[in-house]
Amino acid sequence: MEDQIDSLAVPATHPAQKEHEGKGTSGSGVDLRPEMYKFTHRRRGRAVILNNRHFNQTLTGQRERDGTDVDASALESLFMMMGFEVTRYDNLTTLDMSVNMREIAGEDHSDADCFVCVILSHGEEGVVYGTNGTIKLDKIYTMFKGDDCPTLVGKPKIFFIQACRGRRYDWGVDRPSADEDSTDAAAVSEAKKIPVEADFLMAYSVSPGYFSWRNNVDGSWFVQALVRVFKEYIDQLDLLSMLTLVNRHVAEDFQSCTDSEFTTDMKQMPSLVSTLTRTVFFKQK
Repeated sequence: MEDQIDSLAVPATHPAQKEHEGKGTSGSGVDLRPEMYKFTHRRRGRAVILNNRHFNQTLTGQRERDGTDVDASALESLFMMMGFEVTRYDNLTTLDMSVNMREIAGEDHSDADCFVCVILSHGEEGVVYGTNGTIKLDKIYTMFKGDDCPTLVGKPKIFFIQACRGRRYDWGVDRPSADEDSTDAAAVSEAKKIPVEADFLMAYSVSPGYFSWRNNVDGSWFVQALVRVFKEYIDQLDLLSMLTLVNRHVAEDFQSCTDSEFTTDMKQMPSLVSTLTRTVFFKQK
């Protein structure tokens, strides 16, 4: 049994971007009391799993991702238990990934609480691999933004990304001992607008620039932690609280075991990016 990494990635470069400043109205009228997303629709919603194990090594330079089917099966069971309609795709080209996600974004999600997508693949910063090359994550996310997917406006759109985001190793650091130191778009006034970028959560298996680890028998560290935490706390905690526990579980309970002394005892830190505007709580249907 051996831990592996989800890419031999080349760091992505990002062109400089200009900053824009605009004038706007005051936000003093915002009600800042805690509020949950409306999860009383007829359906929980779609959960889509994109699981890429085999790759054209000539085109991609990427090897088989042993253990990813364990992740995909565990997530299928988890999301079915949570009431989602689960669709799993295996070994898709970049074109197939794009076409399938475009079709799903074009569906009518009016009677759904939310949308979930999981991507299990090799990756680099800002991209993931299909079987024949890379596709930008932004291209996938954009399909579900408010101006392209109106029936998910005001609803959580949750993405879990198990893939590398660079080629740095996290060596870890010793910690000192303890004795040292409400609603969705239909219920919102028609006069109000919300940003097209609102209501997304991207949960990455690793922080930008680093390798993401996957065990060839037990599956990836991130998915192992995610499934365990969700099964234990789904009825008690909101989404961000559970993902904070996932972060802690991966950070404290996992370290690599490989056939190379150089890559043994490595660590990993998941990363969250959120534009959620309310609390996500998966109430039982």
